[in-house]
This record gives sequence, structure tokens and C-alpha cells, in this order.
Amino acid sequence: MKKYRPNVAAIVLSSKYPQKVEFFIAQRSDVEDSWQFPQGGIDKGENPKEALLRELKEEIGTDEVEIIAEYPDWVSYDFPKTIAKKMYPYDGQRQKYFLVRLKPGAKIDLDTKEPEFSKYKFVPYEELFKYVTFFKRPVYKKVLEYFKKEGYF
Repeated sequence: MKKYRPNVAAIVLSSKYPQKVEFFIAQRSDVEDSWQFPQGGIDKGENPKEALLRELKEEIGTDEVEIIAEYPDWVSYDFPKTIAKKMYPYDGQRQKYFLVRLKPGAKIDLDTKEPEFSKYKFVPYEELFKYVTFFKRPVYKKVLEYFKKEGYF
């Protein structure tokens, strides 16, 4: 039986939302050319929203966000073999996705205590999948299609 790590993920929209829809993506500092949304494990005793805010603060230096929506289900994906070794005993992640908007004036700072990202950018939906790492694309597409269908962008 596969074992999945409980995790949260943030689809971060810029503070210009809803006038301008642009998505925050960041390049991992440990994997070359690997771009993704901020995400991280849920600690014991934490609920997904608490984990979301903590992870954003740890990864992008701010938790100054407004939660717009939450994906109704948990979504799972398997790690590719190269990553699975590092993530033992987990075979993949089981994630709860949140759609959030940066509050005006929120400052992104990747120079955190344990930097996970080396750079970031905001991209329109049409460009998102040019950057996002291959094994996360199916999950991202599923979740983004849901938010699109719900009328968020």
C-alpha cells in the first residue's frame, strides 16, 4: 500500500487580482529548472489552513494572503523515482489546495531560514505549464480547471 505525505499547496495570485490574473511560481533551489507553487507538509496537530500560512511564511517570506477558495477534495500524486528516494518513507503527496491572493503591500522574500526557492515570477495562465515541473502538471491542471470552472479566473 502506498504512503502519502499530508501536504498543502497554495495557488498564489498577485495582489492585482481580479483585475489581472497572474500566478506565482518559484524555481526550486535544489532541482534545476523545477518550477512549482509553494507547498509543504502538514505538521501534527495542524489543520490545513494553519499549515498553509506557516508554509507560505517559511517558503516565500510572507503569510499576508487572503484565502479566496479551497479545492473541495484532497489530490494525490506519486513522486518520480529520483525524488522518491529522498522522500522515503513516502511514495507521494496527498494535497489540499488553496487559491489565495497576496494582500496589497505583501513582500515576497525567498531569503528565508531554509531557502527552498532561488527565484520567482508571476505568469499568466497560458504560460504556467511552460515552467511547471512535469510530474505536477496533471494535478495542477485538474485543480486549476476546477477554479476556472467555478469562475475565479
